[in-house]
Amino acid sequence: MTAKSAVAVAVVGTLLILSVPLPAPLPEDAPARGAVFAWDRDAYWRSLEAAFTRLRTAECAETARITAVEITALAALTDGLRGRVALPTDPVFDRLERGLFEVGPAVAACPDQLAAYVALYGRMRVIVKEQSREWDVGSVVVRDRLYRSLYGGRAAVEEVMLQHPERMAALRRGVDEPSRTPSAEIQGVRVHSGDIVVSRGGYPTSALIARGNDYPGNFSHVALVHVDDASHDVSMIEAHIERGVTVTTADQYLRDKKLRLMLLRPRADLPQLAADPMLPHRAASRMLARARGGHIPYDFAMDYTDPSRLFCSEVASTPYRELGVTLWTGISTISASGLRRWLAAFGVRHFATQEPSDLEYDPQLVVVAEWHDPATLAQDHIDNAVVDVMLEGAERGDALTFAWYRLPVARVLKAYSWMRTRFGGVGPIPEGMAPAAALRHASFSTRQRRLAERVRREAEVVAATRGYQPPYWVLLALARDAASGGRR
Repeated sequence: MTAKSAVAVAVVGTLLILSVPLPAPLPEDAPARGAVFAWDRDAYWRSLEAAFTRLRTAECAETARITAVEITALAALTDGLRGRVALPTDPVFDRLERGLFEVGPAVAACPDQLAAYVALYGRMRVIVKEQSREWDVGSVVVRDRLYRSLYGGRAAVEEVMLQHPERMAALRRGVDEPSRTPSAEIQGVRVHSGDIVVSRGGYPTSALIARGNDYPGNFSHVALVHVDDASHDVSMIEAHIERGVTVTTADQYLRDKKLRLMLLRPRADLPQLAADPMLPHRAASRMLARARGGHIPYDFAMDYTDPSRLFCSEVASTPYRELGVTLWTGISTISASGLRRWLAAFGVRHFATQEPSDLEYDPQLVVVAEWHDPATLAQDHIDNAVVDVMLEGAERGDALTFAWYRLPVARVLKAYSWMRTRFGGVGPIPEGMAPAAALRHASFSTRQRRLAERVRREAEVVAATRGYQPPYWVLLALARDAASGGRR
């Protein structure tokens, strides 16, 4: 055999070896206490849409008058919860939920009461979170109630706001919880050191993180705010899949594409904060020092009990826990078998973990502010619908596949990435992610983007035909149609 032939054989042999796929990791058993939440109210959603289309042709002055009376009654019902402790099973919460849903079509048809309707939800959110301070947030009954009230109420309000994007307020203020930690102003709101920002990224996997648990949520990312007590410079501490834990300025943080943004703050009357009002600042300072002190890898396994590697939620939970405040009193579970199989293929090993959306339901935290943008909110809904449908496919057995011939290249890129990481750089395949997992990640992202673009185009056709923006249940139908190749 000539030297050239030997080299050729060696190259081919190496490629063949590198092309041999490893079996996709099998997920661990489902969490013992987990259960997938389901609304199961398709007929009800369609009835709300029918009411909306009917009211669009009615006299708006009379509709607005009736709506104002209904909103006032719901506000009074909400305020009636102040000063008493209500169980999560109290019928008043069902009445509030039903009332918020059923007044929505009238507000969407005649938006004069839009501001009052949005304010009503904010009022309900404050009261429900105050009531939940006396509840066992780890129980299914409580988790269902918080989800129905907070997530469901938000969903109702967003459906209405998206019908009138020109009236959508960019900033919605919540409770200006007092804090004695250093502060600075960002986006029209005063933030304090130790505050927590939850957001939703614009990437396909951001939608998967938000939707991929037993209570599909709105948020995919967590960042911890640090404000310097001398300069008042703001640092955002967060964990990224590509780079691990990083520290950026507020401007850099906001430049990264976000479809949602919410600011949360620990309650000032928590016993730990009452004893030490600077505790949030000390927590943020502790994590800032650790992030600047050396590289912290990203935790793909989602093990919130291991502080050596951190995913985004741990950036906030770890320093607070070290100082005696346990955030995430309600831990998310991931029970669906297809979803666990997909997440295991990405490297996830723990299916009871700290999901970013959980923080909205944590009674120890208050919502200080939330920012909205019509275009990004509409894209958020489309991405959610597409991922929800893709996860339906996962439960039917759909797999995350990739072309076999891409594996050798991915393995070479992984070796290159490993070298870059050793010298402080960032390679094309993140540290801690296997080559096959990176290819599955790319496959998922490509398909999600393709389906989302098709749903976006079809939604525009529906809007032009019907004269209003398609609600979420219509987006789901469009996504199912797109996923099936257009065959109903």
